[in-house]
Amino acid sequence: MEQKETKKKQKINMKEEKFRCEECYRVFGGKESLENHNAAKHSSNILEENKSEKINRKKIRNRAIAVLIIGLIFYGIFWMFSNIKVLPPTDMQRHIEANPPSHVLKKPMPVEIQKHMLEHADGTGKPGVVINYNCEDYDCESDLIEKLEAFSEKYNYVYVAPFKNMDAKIVLTRLNKIEILEFYDETGIESFINGF
Repeated sequence: MEQKETKKKQKINMKEEKFRCEECYRVFGGKESLENHNAAKHSSNILEENKSEKINRKKIRNRAIAVLIIGLIFYGIFWMFSNIKVLPPTDMQRHIEANPPSHVLKKPMPVEIQKHMLEHADGTGKPGVVINYNCEDYDCESDLIEKLEAFSEKYNYVYVAPFKNMDAKIVLTRLNKIEILEFYDETGIESFINGF
C-alpha cells in the first residue's frame, strides 16, 4: 500500500514538473495555466528578449549599410582616378631651370624640364613646342618617330620625346595649349607649331 501511494506521489510530481514556471518555479495544473501565468507575470522578460533581438538586427543592418557605403566610396575613388587621362603638361608651374640634352630625345623628357621648354626653348628663346609620342601602348607606323623628329630639325624651338603611359599616340603641347592626335597629320602638326 505504501508503494502505491509513493508511486501516486511520484506521478503527481512528474505532472507538476511538466507545468512548472521556469522563472519563479511555481507549479500549475495545466499548460494553459502556465502560459497565462507567463504572459501576465513574466511578459517583460519576453519583451526584453524580443527587444535585444531587434537591437541585434539593427546593429547588423547598420553595419552592413556602413560596409556598403565605405565600399562604394572606395570604388568611386578608384573609378575616378582610373579615368584620369595621363597627358603632358601645358603649364609652367613647378618647372626647373634646366634644358634637355637635345631637341630629339630617345628617353622621356622629365615633366619639369618640359614645362621650362614651354616657357622658352633652350632657356632663352621663344616659347617652345613639345611633341610627345607613345609607341609602347599604341601601334605606330615604322617611320612615325622619324617624321616627328624631322620637325625638330625644321624648327629650333621644337622638342620630340617619348612619353610613357600617355593616353594618346601623339600629343603636341605649347604653353596653355594641347593637341591630341591619334594618327600622323603633317599639316595639323605644322599649324600647331606655327600657332595657328
